[in-house]
Amino acid sequence: MLLYPLRFEPIYQYRLWGGRRLADLLTTPLPGDGPIGEAWVLSDRDDHPSHVADGPLKGRTIGQLLKQFPEQMLGKLAGRFRRFPLLLKFLDAREMLSVQVHPGDAHTDLLPVGEPGKTEAWVVLEAGTESRIYAGLKPGTTADDLRRSLTNGVVADDLTWFTPKPGDGVFLPAGTVHSLGGDVVVFEVQQNSDVTFRLYDWGHVDGKTGQPRALQVDQAIACIDFAEGAVGRVTPVVEATTPVERERLFQCDHFWLWRLRGQSPFTVGAAGAPRVLVCIDGMGQVEHDGATYAVGKGDVFLLPAVIGACIVRPQSAVSLLEIALPN
Repeated sequence: MLLYPLRFEPIYQYRLWGGRRLADLLTTPLPGDGPIGEAWVLSDRDDHPSHVADGPLKGRTIGQLLKQFPEQMLGKLAGRFRRFPLLLKFLDAREMLSVQVHPGDAHTDLLPVGEPGKTEAWVVLEAGTESRIYAGLKPGTTADDLRRSLTNGVVADDLTWFTPKPGDGVFLPAGTVHSLGGDVVVFEVQQNSDVTFRLYDWGHVDGKTGQPRALQVDQAIACIDFAEGAVGRVTPVVEATTPVERERLFQCDHFWLWRLRGQSPFTVGAAGAPRVLVCIDGMGQVEHDGATYAVGKGDVFLLPAVIGACIVRPQSAVSLLEIALPN
């Protein structure tokens, strides 16, 4: 079986803080009429596996492909990972997410067996004047301070925040206290983990259950990095300006991410390593081995390691995110 640029179907998730704005980003219709907070666009998880959207491998899961074609899919990284190590999402936070924290890889006592920690990052796609990103604690905040604030319902007073704007990148290492909301849409890249500890939930009541959601205050406090301080926007590193503007937003032990913007044909992907493309604006074609694959806003492609570099031919101006796994 010859591999090719693999496009995946989104997996929509009900979230009480969500909205309906992902309908403007993705072509797959949103289910029902309730709040949809997340679209998982590349997921190698048993409960929500991503399926190939088209081509000869349509319907196959990413997990099945990694098991059948490990070297072709991952190249020199084959054998390092039991499953694809990243989970990619779009988030529509009409209301505030819970104030939460994720454990790191070293917090083995807080992680289910087989789960890694959860370092993540956001690229802001849409935001308004009432949008908020909370990231990090005010300097000097202690665990006792947090517990007092929780008792008094003023935990937001201990957090640093800013009003995001489209294009902002925010890096959230495991152990960072964070939240976002107020009509903000982001793309999220994270370790392939679904472990979240809620510290505070803004008084939300789940419309499906009529109950508040559970908090995990002790676990959350146990994995907070109290020395981290405020977390703000990253400063993009411009690596090239022609034939495409290439900015590096994130570079950590778990993922690298670039933003590419241009109108002329340009190269993506790398020999011997997998890459992921996420189209966040515009449209065009991905060209490989004489075949072309239409790419539009909201589309996500995994480029298997075996196919190497591809050419993107924009129809007009296009903006893509390219994601790599570090060697």
